[in-house]
Amino acid sequence: MVLAQNRYRSLEQVCDSAITNKELLSRLQAAKFDVCIAHPLSFCGELVAEVLNIPFIFTFRFFYGNAIERLCAGLPMPSSYVPGITSRLTDKMTFRQRLENWLLYTVSDMICSYYVFPEWDEYYSKVLGKPTTLCEIMGKADIWLFRSYWDFEFPQPYLPNTEFVGGLHCKPAKPLPKEFEEFVQSSGEDGVVVFTLGSMIKNLSEEKSNMIASALAQIPQKVLWRYTGKKPETLGANTRLYKWIPQNDLLGHPKTRAFITHCGTNGIYEAIYHGVPMVGIPMFGDQHDNLVHMKAKGTAVEVDMQRMTSADLLNALKAVINIPLYKENAMKLSRIHHDQPVKPLDQAVFWVEFVMHHKGAKHLRPAFHDLNWFQYHSLDVIGFLLACVATVAFLVTKCCLFCCWKFGKTAKKKKRE
Repeated sequence: MVLAQNRYRSLEQVCDSAITNKELLSRLQAAKFDVCIAHPLSFCGELVAEVLNIPFIFTFRFFYGNAIERLCAGLPMPSSYVPGITSRLTDKMTFRQRLENWLLYTVSDMICSYYVFPEWDEYYSKVLGKPTTLCEIMGKADIWLFRSYWDFEFPQPYLPNTEFVGGLHCKPAKPLPKEFEEFVQSSGEDGVVVFTLGSMIKNLSEEKSNMIASALAQIPQKVLWRYTGKKPETLGANTRLYKWIPQNDLLGHPKTRAFITHCGTNGIYEAIYHGVPMVGIPMFGDQHDNLVHMKAKGTAVEVDMQRMTSADLLNALKAVINIPLYKENAMKLSRIHHDQPVKPLDQAVFWVEFVMHHKGAKHLRPAFHDLNWFQYHSLDVIGFLLACVATVAFLVTKCCLFCCWKFGKTAKKKKRE
């Protein structure tokens, strides 16, 4: 909770720097922007758009069980088969998993509704000078561009103002720089393995790096490892360290056999684009859930960074390289990704221009945003029907009792006579 409050204060300060800066707002208004593109987890973009009175578009990574999507976007997400973020579940759940997912939804919604949103509701109301809520302003988004697609996601309901642009950053591989190409070609028929834990993981402990290097030294493939820490003592002759690697171009190289990744979305999508099986070593955030999706689709093997041994990593690499099913599944996802009528980047550009041309896309906005939670769940309708049933039951009971009383009275009168 303390972390959430610190994040709130930090975001509010950033927001204040824009909203209270009259000179900046004047320049933005004078520029006459046609649209604002914002991120829903970094609150304030939608508020700037509201102040400037221009339409706005959300670009968002997630499309599964997140409170923002349910409460503010209005996406229908049954907890019975839509796994919540951080749940590490698939869409095929046992009773226990469905219970866990329902509880996760409930707790997440309560935290947002009672601890996160109220502070922003107050802030937004103060800025706009009228009572409003964060979700009310977010609900005015014309388009939600989700950086995902069905090659990655599990099937679930979505709305007309939801568009998918997963892998918009992906592109065909370019020729490698000479240094990289020579090393890759030296691998012969065995090919190469690309290894990176992303830009946030600069180095590892000496013990961990030596354990990883020891595993890599035991495979016949050459390994390109993006690593800036101390050179491991167990580093094999087949492994070369780089401070930077052309990741997309390496993944698209015909000699690449596997991708060891921390399971960031961009890296996973590049692997999907080029049809490369993965060994996932997730660290934090959405990375565990990303890997669950890939495992469910048969393109990846998981290794736990905290508990793994050299044997674990070695066995995982041997599996994705030597078992054909992993490569087949990766290529299947790649074909699905490429078999779209419009490329993801072109799709994103189209919808941005669409909102600009039409001054918004309110015709795609669901009526959910005009209902309160009571109406959305039809509790008023259910209450009315229950009241009708109760009234009918009461009247029938009264009539029966009256008839019984009348019949009894008549019977007694006849008996006396």
